[in-house]
Amino acid sequence: MLTLFFVDDLPTGAGVRYEFNNDDAHHAIKVLRLSPGERFNLGDGKGAWSRVVIENVNKKSMTVKVLESGFQEALSTQFTVVQAIPKGDRIKESIELSTEGGVDRIIMWKSERSIGRIEDKLEKLQHTAREASKQSRRFRIPEVESAATRDHVIDEIAKADLALIFHESATMRLSQVVTPGPKKVLAIIGPEGGLTDDEVETFAAAGAKVVLMGRPILRSAHAGLAALAAINTALSVW
Repeated sequence: MLTLFFVDDLPTGAGVRYEFNNDDAHHAIKVLRLSPGERFNLGDGKGAWSRVVIENVNKKSMTVKVLESGFQEALSTQFTVVQAIPKGDRIKESIELSTEGGVDRIIMWKSERSIGRIEDKLEKLQHTAREASKQSRRFRIPEVESAATRDHVIDEIAKADLALIFHESATMRLSQVVTPGPKKVLAIIGPEGGLTDDEVETFAAAGAKVVLMGRPILRSAHAGLAALAAINTALSVW
C-alpha cells in the first residue's frame, strides 16, 4: 500500500502539479528518501485523497503531479472510545492503538482512578492521532476530545445506539451482546486501577451494557484496540 501524507491544501484533478513542502515532505525526502518516479498518497484527513507521482526533489520540498483523486466515505458505523486517562506515555499509546483500530472519536475521560493528566496535551494527542492515521493508511483522522466528566460520558451513552462497558465483573461476553445493526457505538475503557463499582453502576443505569472482553486483563492503553477489533468483528464490519 502506498505511503500516506497529509496536507492542508490538497491538490485534486489529474495532471495538477503541487509543491509538497511541509514537515511530511521533509520526512519523505530525508528519512524515506523518496525519489522522482515514486508514487504516494496525499490526504486532507477528512476523506479526500490524491495519488501523486514525484517529478522533482529538492532539499526540503518536492514537486508532484496528481495522477488521480477520490474521496473515502465514512463507514456506516461510527465508533467512539471513551478512554480513561492512563498514566505517562500510555496516553499517547492509547491514542495510537485506537486510531489503528479504526476509531472515529476518542474522548479522554477523567475517571475516579485516572492518574494521568491531559490539560496541556490535547494538541499533541491530536497530532498523535494524525501520525497514527498515516501509519495505518487511513484517510480520516479521528477526533481527540479533552477530558470528559462522568456527566459527559452519560450524555454520550444516551447518544449511542450501543454503549459498552468493559469490566471483569461482567457476566455476559461481548459476543453475546453485540449483533449487526448499531450505527453509533460507544466503548468505555477504564483506567489501570479499574472502574469503580459506582462508575459501572452509573453507566449501566444510563443504558450501557457491561460486558467481558475475555479472560486476560489488558492494560488500559491496549484495551481500546482490542475492543474495537472485537466489536468490528461482531458487527461484521471486518
